[in-house]
Amino acid sequence: MIRLLQLIIIYFVLSSSIYAAVNINTASQSELEVLKGIGPAKAKAIVEYRNEHGLFSSVDDLEKVSGIGAGTLKQIRNDLTVGDTSVVGAEEKIAVEQKK
Repeated sequence: MIRLLQLIIIYFVLSSSIYAAVNINTASQSELEVLKGIGPAKAKAIVEYRNEHGLFSSVDDLEKVSGIGAGTLKQIRNDLTVGDTSVVGAEEKIAVEQKK
């Protein structure tokens, strides 16, 4: 009985990570590549855009990235999040200030 309970718990833990949304503000290129319609070139463009322009404030901001259009965004919108940008945004501002 305990073994069955352990298997059920493991199943739910693993299945929840599979369906977790990809945070476009923190995802690596390889993490972005798992999205339908996003290959290496588009994933790299997303990361480069984020590095040059800062964090995305909404999923819709992805349309500003070269190669990401309304059709692509429509396909992957439900798989994306920008997460809690308040902490990351503060860290990013500190990093920019330190570079100056």
